[in-house]
Order: sequence, then structure tokens, then C-alpha cells
Amino acid sequence: MKHLIIFCIAILLTTNSFSQAEKKFIRKGNKEFETEKFEEAEVQYRKALEKQPGSGKANYNLGNALYRQDKFEAAATKYENLTVEKNNDKIALSKYYYNLGNTYFKENKHQQAIEAYKNALRNNPGDADAKHNLQFLKNMMAMQNQEQNQEQNQQQEQEQQQEQQQEQEQQQQQQQQQQQQQEQEQQQGKEQQAQQHQISREDAERVLDEIAREEKEVLKKVQEQKAQVRKIPVDKNW
Repeated sequence: MKHLIIFCIAILLTTNSFSQAEKKFIRKGNKEFETEKFEEAEVQYRKALEKQPGSGKANYNLGNALYRQDKFEAAATKYENLTVEKNNDKIALSKYYYNLGNTYFKENKHQQAIEAYKNALRNNPGDADAKHNLQFLKNMMAMQNQEQNQEQNQQQEQEQQQEQQQEQEQQQQQQQQQQQQQEQEQQQGKEQQAQQHQISREDAERVLDEIAREEKEVLKKVQEQKAQVRKIPVDKNW
């Protein structure tokens, strides 16, 4: 029994020693954090966690140090782990959710940030900062949605205008093609008429040539007949 008591005392002393070391590193980390030496503060908080891995304060402060270094994903993990742990301290939970909301906002996870701010207010309805950020984020998302709708409407209008312009261009092309076709047909008609006129002229020349030839033949025959008439004696010799 005596040995058991001594063993228990030794455990309590060891635990107390680790607790003191944890608090010492947290205090050092807080001093570094206050002077905005966030990397040094992170180192001290991690040392505190080596002494006391389940320290909510060290984990929370480490999350804050990571957040200030723009290590948002790592910070969010710390805050998320704190929110799922069994904790009856609603004020502390409200702080975890509030900082988690800020981290989600930095990561552009807006819907998740809204839920985090709501959880912060569920644990501490009087948190003015959580109310402000929640309303600000809702307004911002509403404006973004409105802008997106306007952009979509403008895009649709532009697409309609482009379609109308394409239709007009197609109609113009069709009209130009029809006009060109008509001009080609007219040109072909003129060429055909010219060819027909040329053929008629050639035919007329052939007819004239034929008439001239026939006239020559008739004239020749007439001359031959006259010549024969001259050969017939007018008076007969007795």
C-alpha cells in the first residue's frame, strides 16, 4: 500500500511537471505572438504540445499562430479538432467556431464559413463579431449572386446578338449569292443572244451570197441566150 501511494505521488509530480512546462512554453509563445513573431510563437506552442498533447489552449494558440502565417489549411485543422472534442465551455467553443469561420473565409469556402459563424452564435448568441461577419458574408454572397446573374444575362444577350448577327450575315451572303447567280444568268443570256445574233448574221450573209451566186448564174444564162440570138441570121441569102 505504501508503494502504491509513493507511485501515485510520483505520477502526480510528473504530471504537474509536464503541466508547468506546458504553461511555460505557452507563455513564451504568447510573448512571441504579441510581438508578431508568429513563427517563433508556433515553435513554442508545439513544444507545449509535446509536453501536453491534449492541451486545448496550446492547440488553439497554435491555430492562431498558423492563421497569422497564412497557413489557413493547417489552422482550420486545429480549430476543427477543437470543435469536435467534448467541451462544455460554450464560450471557448464559440471562439473555435469563430476563428474557424475566419479561416474558411480566407480559403474562399464561404458556405462553410457561414455555418461556422452560425455555430459560434449558437454557443454565444451575444458574439457581436460573429454576427457582423455572418451578415457581411451573406451580403457579399448575395451581391456575388446578383453579379453572376447579371453576367449570365449579359452573356445570354451577347449570344443572342451574335446569333442575330450571324443570321443577318448568312442572309446577306445568301442575297449576294442570289444576286451573283442572277447576274451570271443575265450575262449568260446576253452571251446567248449575242451568239444567236452572230449566227443570224452569218446565215444572212450566206443567204446573200447564195442570192448573189444565183443572180450571177441567171445573168450568165441571159448572156448566153443573147449570144445565141446573135448567131441566128436575120436575112436569108437567096
